[in-house]
Amino acid sequence: MTVGGLSEGELLARIFPRLHGGNATRDAGTLLLGPGDDAAIVAAPDGRTVISIDTQVADQDFRLEWNNGYRTTGYDVGWKAAAQNLSDINAMGARATAMVVSLTMPEDTAIAWVEDFADGLSAGIRELGAPDCAVAGGDLGRGRELAVSVAIVGSLDGHAPVLRSGARPGDILALAGTVGRAAAGLALLESDVPVETLSPEQRELLDTQCRPRPPLAAGPLARRHGATALMDISDGLVRDGTRMAAASGAVLDVDPAALTALAAPLRPAAVLLGADALEWVLGGGEDHGLLAAFPARAQLPAGFTAIGSVKDPAPKDSTGVTIAGKPAHTVGWDHFAD
Repeated sequence: MTVGGLSEGELLARIFPRLHGGNATRDAGTLLLGPGDDAAIVAAPDGRTVISIDTQVADQDFRLEWNNGYRTTGYDVGWKAAAQNLSDINAMGARATAMVVSLTMPEDTAIAWVEDFADGLSAGIRELGAPDCAVAGGDLGRGRELAVSVAIVGSLDGHAPVLRSGARPGDILALAGTVGRAAAGLALLESDVPVETLSPEQRELLDTQCRPRPPLAAGPLARRHGATALMDISDGLVRDGTRMAAASGAVLDVDPAALTALAAPLRPAAVLLGADALEWVLGGGEDHGLLAAFPARAQLPAGFTAIGSVKDPAPKDSTGVTIAGKPAHTVGWDHFAD
């Protein structure tokens, strides 16, 4: 059965029971009024609200069927919608408290796909470690393209946010989570290597693209350990690092040895596809790793690995990312590129 055979109310009745309701035992961020009214109500005792929004569109951000035969499930899209939005809140050193979801779909979309989407969204919230984040409501609509948008809010719990503009010369540049794995997974999806022939290790790379696992505990942990800057790596280490560098008026200098270590697990897949594992590390972003700067001589919190340092721009040079002092030129993901 497809969504064209149900009314909006009938479809919502199938979705609501599957949505994560958040942790009602917490004082901060409690969902006061959830799905069913014109708008949701979420408590905000901090007095400030951290807010972000992200969109996935079929054939732009994912494909329902990939070249290698993999079929994107509703669960995949729901999980990724949760992951990429939760990662943005994490990158502010905050805690996610609620999200609202807009799902636009063609009439021939299977009801089972939509139910699977709701299951994936809720599972992502729970399993990635955001139990206080309730799905507070949203919107359903028909359209020619399948698209999902999620707006998410979070709480700073009385603390100052950690911005991308705070990195200072002498700081340690560090990474939590991974980079490059989702890019390798995307390359496998777009290859002619049949999905059923992939090794377990290669399948894990594919899963990182379809169901990323951002290190959600790392943002608040970094804040508590004095991080000077944080940023979600959604568009690539170099592209997003360049944004942090520009905001901070600094240069982020990456250690080649750190890059080699990050690329090493990706080399078998790179050999299979005739690709460059280092390019995946530098330009791939959908792992949603967390880039951070910490004061010099700081002890990095668990889960963070030093990958370089923050430096002053040389005279007449602009801010940006360098590798052992030489400019890094990898492009990274651009939503409006051809």
